[in-house]
Amino acid sequence: MSNAHQRRWELDALRGLMLVLMTLTHMPTMYSLPSGQPFGFVSAAEGFVFLSAYMAGRVYGGRARRDGLPAMQAAFHSRALKLYLCQVGLLLLAFTLIAWLGVYNQQGGVTGLLEFFFIDPGTAVVAAVLLLHNPPLLDILPLYIALMLLSPWLLRRGLQRGWHGVLAVSALLWLAQQWGLGQALYEGFVQGTGFSVPYKDMGAFHGFAWQALWVAGLWLGARQQPLPRFPWWLLVPATLYAAGMLLWRHMVGQDPMPGVPAVGQLLDKWSLGPLRVLNFASVFVLLVSAGPWLKRVLPRPLPLELLGRNSLSVFCAHVVIALFTLAFFGSTEVVRPWTTDVALLASAFAGLLAVAMAVETLERTGWRPALVWPSGPQVR
Repeated sequence: MSNAHQRRWELDALRGLMLVLMTLTHMPTMYSLPSGQPFGFVSAAEGFVFLSAYMAGRVYGGRARRDGLPAMQAAFHSRALKLYLCQVGLLLLAFTLIAWLGVYNQQGGVTGLLEFFFIDPGTAVVAAVLLLHNPPLLDILPLYIALMLLSPWLLRRGLQRGWHGVLAVSALLWLAQQWGLGQALYEGFVQGTGFSVPYKDMGAFHGFAWQALWVAGLWLGARQQPLPRFPWWLLVPATLYAAGMLLWRHMVGQDPMPGVPAVGQLLDKWSLGPLRVLNFASVFVLLVSAGPWLKRVLPRPLPLELLGRNSLSVFCAHVVIALFTLAFFGSTEVVRPWTTDVALLASAFAGLLAVAMAVETLERTGWRPALVWPSGPQVR
């Protein structure tokens, strides 16, 4: 089956929307905080990871059924290699030109983002190449790489023996992370090895929690079936919960209950707190239920589709643009005229669209980087 036939434009458009929301959040403008988590206590990161997992389950699950499990595994490895090379390129940019510009322009937004690099450059570089040090903005791809490397085993297990065991272990790991599994393992590792990268500098996303979102998406995609129709008795509470969270988010801001950290933990983004998972699930139920109607009444968002079809290139471009903006214009704490921030955002989105169009033009001419795992097929 060709890549074109595998694509579903609505999924590309959703990924494009997630990229737009990420750019609004990561660009250091006055619109960053207000545009973060616009649909409740759920962010673009959750949507992007889940959609990526769902599409990986569809594409690579189909590859496993059609070409066999070794071909599926080789495809995952090729994709992970491409992601890793992108990460190394972003790190090279951040640790050289961006770091120099941050110091030269005295921009605390950049020097703060690269704090551990300035404290211990040698350790930072080695640990970053090993994906053990992941500065802010550069901590999503390492999570993605780890999940892509784990996915061949998950798919193999799920396709051969069923998904019940995989889903159960995934849920238990998520639950353990709510009680500090990652921190406990880190402390034991430090005591045994003298590892010097602080826990906070290993990346904001707690992998033991975020793997559950990936596994759920991978499972749904690998089923190769339409998403389920939800009964009214599930749709009604999902609607009420999603609406309540939406109102709460926009009435109080990003911190759900200032001064009460226990509530913040239940809605924590980095460890995917339980109330946050429910918020994501409720939005998912509503979107799946309203999806067919939305496809009929809304015009196709072609710019979002374009961004979503080229999500990796666009994601990397948005990180590069955000880093240069921090290096030249400062963080969100810098007071600028609203016209400057609007111009920065307009330039950023124009750049993302230009990157997406350039990639598609190159692909139409037959150019594509030959990132192939040994003895494996080229990944489209």
